[in-house]
Amino acid sequence: MANRIVLNTVSYHGKGAIGNIVPELTARGFQKAFVCSDPDLIRFNVTKKVTDLLDAAGFAYEVYSDIKPNPTIENVQTGVAAFRKSGADCIVAIGGGSSMDTAKAIGVIIENPEFADVRSLEGVAPTKKHAVFTIAVPTTAGTAAEVTINYVITDVEKKRKFVCVDTNDIPEVAVIDPDMMESMPKGLTAATGMDALTHAIEGYTTKAAWEMTDMFHLKAIELIARHLRGAVENTAEGREGMALAQYVAGMGFSNVGLGIVHSMAHGLGALYDTPHGVANAIILPVVMEYNAPYTGEKYREIARAMGVEGVDAMTQEEYRKAACDAVRKLGQDVGIPADLKAIVKDEDVQFLAESAFADACRPGNPRDTSVEEIAALYRSMM
Repeated sequence: MANRIVLNTVSYHGKGAIGNIVPELTARGFQKAFVCSDPDLIRFNVTKKVTDLLDAAGFAYEVYSDIKPNPTIENVQTGVAAFRKSGADCIVAIGGGSSMDTAKAIGVIIENPEFADVRSLEGVAPTKKHAVFTIAVPTTAGTAAEVTINYVITDVEKKRKFVCVDTNDIPEVAVIDPDMMESMPKGLTAATGMDALTHAIEGYTTKAAWEMTDMFHLKAIELIARHLRGAVENTAEGREGMALAQYVAGMGFSNVGLGIVHSMAHGLGALYDTPHGVANAIILPVVMEYNAPYTGEKYREIARAMGVEGVDAMTQEEYRKAACDAVRKLGQDVGIPADLKAIVKDEDVQFLAESAFADACRPGNPRDTSVEEIAALYRSMM
């Protein structure tokens, strides 16, 4: 079977990269942008860094910001109506995964109105047309939504998140500018950075992994281990390193899938509104230990990429433990909680486990699992 790689048509990287947004839009003949960004980014003038460029060029735009941290079906529906009313012909998504996921769903529905029921996009929906032309500008170094064919929407009514996988949703242009990330607070930097690490490790160990995606994932792990601590302290080198690292991880996992760390984290976000990166970071080392017997020699390379010395002299048991310990230590160093005691209620564990088992990321896990085993994993962190 052939392996498939889907990436942006164009991506820009480095300080000042946002200067390419207006030229990309005007060169393609677009007239008005629908700017998707969340309320906090507007409040703290992060979105303004891009809209100032649009203003200076006299490029028309309308801002849409009815977006929650875990975007909902309603956010998408309201956004679709706002796009139609605006007369826009392109999208500029500015923010973390919430803004970009919302923009993806809006763009897909506009071009594929038969999927107006947002729930119909769950899984691999047979859309026929590519989403509205989109430029994605991340403000966090974690989700890599600007380069993935995935997006996640929360179904508030059913208290669950659902994953949508569609090659038609990938933004045509990604603009990864560390200057857009410099105002991220420490906690958000840590959480989104650990989200990126989760993408890299789950992508590297997933059942569909292959040589090209392994290359992306190992490099991402190396960059994150080297730069996340600095990014949390807001050093320029740390910010730039993490901006690249999260994108490289996205290049990989988008094309091969993830595992049960994400499946379990999605439930926490839907039920408790837990920040996605925090949930992933707490769960990651525990699931790594659970998956270890089914990962061959891959944990040796994870340990090496994490900066562990002497891995070639270690036994399999030793390098597997070293990889898990290095991930746990990084989480501790950047302030991630040690467990789920303050988050998960015992009476919710069965529902969470069932939701995780039904999640689209679960089949990619290197170890086949069950509802009962996932429930036990949750309880081991309580």
